[in-house]
Amino acid sequence: MELAKKSTNGQSLRWLFKRARTARSWVILAVGLGWGSGILLIAQARLLANIVHGAFMDNLPRNVLWPYFVLLFGVVIGRAVLGWGREVAGFYAGAKVREEVRLSLMEHIFTLGPAYTSRQRTGALASSAMEHVEGLHDFYAFYLPQLAIAVMIPVAILAFVFPLSWAAGALLLLTAPLIPLFMVLVGMGAESISQRHFQALARISAHFLDVLQGITTLKLFDRSRGEERTIAKVSGDYRRRTMSVLRVAFLSSAVLEFFSSIAIALVAVYLGMSYLGYIHFGDYGKSLTLAGGLFILLLAPDFYLPLRELGAHYHARAEAIGASEEILKILMIPSPHVSGKTIALDASGPINIHCRDLYLAYEEGKRPALHGVSFQLKYGEKVALVGSSGAGKTTILNLLLGFLHPDQGRIMVNETPLADLDPEGWRQHIGWVGQSPVLFHGTIRENIRLGRPQASEEEIEQAARSARVLEFTQHLSEGLDTLVGEQGLGLSRGQAQRVALARAFLKDAPILLLDEPTSGLDSENERLILNALEELSIGRTVLMLTHRLANIEKADRIMVLAEGQIVEQGTYSALIQAGGVFQRLAHRGNYDAEH
Repeated sequence: MELAKKSTNGQSLRWLFKRARTARSWVILAVGLGWGSGILLIAQARLLANIVHGAFMDNLPRNVLWPYFVLLFGVVIGRAVLGWGREVAGFYAGAKVREEVRLSLMEHIFTLGPAYTSRQRTGALASSAMEHVEGLHDFYAFYLPQLAIAVMIPVAILAFVFPLSWAAGALLLLTAPLIPLFMVLVGMGAESISQRHFQALARISAHFLDVLQGITTLKLFDRSRGEERTIAKVSGDYRRRTMSVLRVAFLSSAVLEFFSSIAIALVAVYLGMSYLGYIHFGDYGKSLTLAGGLFILLLAPDFYLPLRELGAHYHARAEAIGASEEILKILMIPSPHVSGKTIALDASGPINIHCRDLYLAYEEGKRPALHGVSFQLKYGEKVALVGSSGAGKTTILNLLLGFLHPDQGRIMVNETPLADLDPEGWRQHIGWVGQSPVLFHGTIRENIRLGRPQASEEEIEQAARSARVLEFTQHLSEGLDTLVGEQGLGLSRGQAQRVALARAFLKDAPILLLDEPTSGLDSENERLILNALEELSIGRTVLMLTHRLANIEKADRIMVLAEGQIVEQGTYSALIQAGGVFQRLAHRGNYDAEH
């Protein structure tokens, strides 16, 4: 278990450092500005030591010391400017990486497609794309630059201290490893706590979204009070986890401050004993001046400061590891298998599809879905695919859309394997209307424009007219510019379905895939949708998944799917007369109800 955890942490760290290439210039700039600030810190200590020595030991007049004060003021301003620049550079480093990771995460989720997202909780995916990615920021903005600065500035300080006193330099050098040592010891516990913290955050996000989406159901069944108590309990658990993370962060800071204070005290004791004459070594045989001793004493806290800051930012490392492990759980999911080729489909002529002996199973082969399915979709043919729930209809649809790839068998498009085609290019030739229309927050016009973003206003209105959208938008004050909420909030189910159908009209693709397009609609909306679909199907290859007999009587061919196999196919009348599975489905009065 420990070995597996260390391996996971190592993988996460390698991934985090690899992502730093995206913001390499900003990280280098942050390191450079931090190092410059450290050099000015050394100059500041030298100026202060010289001012004190000149004023109290050499009794120099004020006009002689005045240039030192001017230089000191300039050094302080310079440090402030460099510190500000380092913060800005660190922010842009974190922002650059977050942008790249979030884009990669979303692209990978899109590549995995509905076959993956339909099995996941939306809140958990949203948490990974938002909170987990945000958890990477401090690693690149603070920890990574500080990792280099924590080496560069102490080395620079030692280069100034050793020429004055090798004993003081040796004390600094020998005590320096104590801080990273205890930083690592404390941080080991912080990593596991942070990982559990992010896992809890993902579960809470998913739970909260589920509650918000189902708030109507909870109210109707009088379960809102019980859910309030559940949310209160979950929130309390999350609060305790958050406090445990903060507790470790404060503990690590206290431990580092304690050991750095002891190290500074040792240097101060050495210098004091040297001035009192009890120690006569470490100064190369010449007495240490007040300026030299004060310079060393002023630099001692600054020697440990970069290491303490690294320790303070070590929780950012633990937080980033916890976040990256959750992100990698998604990124490590293999994309649907493709051949690696990206052949563009020649759509100048008719498109014919041939599925040959398709096999597919979910959950690493534990749940078979298709068993040797073979069929053809000829150009201009209207085919209906029917079958009971779980027969494999949606699986076939996802295969044709390229969201899934068969374990065995091939899908040929004009004698070219579908796996060899460019997925985005292939989907440009497909129009799709599902049973649950997805509308986004925006106007009805913007939702229709998704079908073809470059379409003109006239084309959008024509698509809306063909899909019978104008029949209800003409009664709205803003018409097609009426604002709708997420999931079509503000529109009825039938109106939302007509908007989705308008997208298909606007896209004007040669292949039309329909997934229960009239499911859950009243008779009036069903009639409107069917009339629009009949118009849309003219001159197109159509595959319709349905259980409503009224939708399939005019189909050129009906395929009956049962337990992952096509058991019957033919015309409506031929299948009725055959007395097989389709006849039993057709004669079963509750066929619609069970779907």
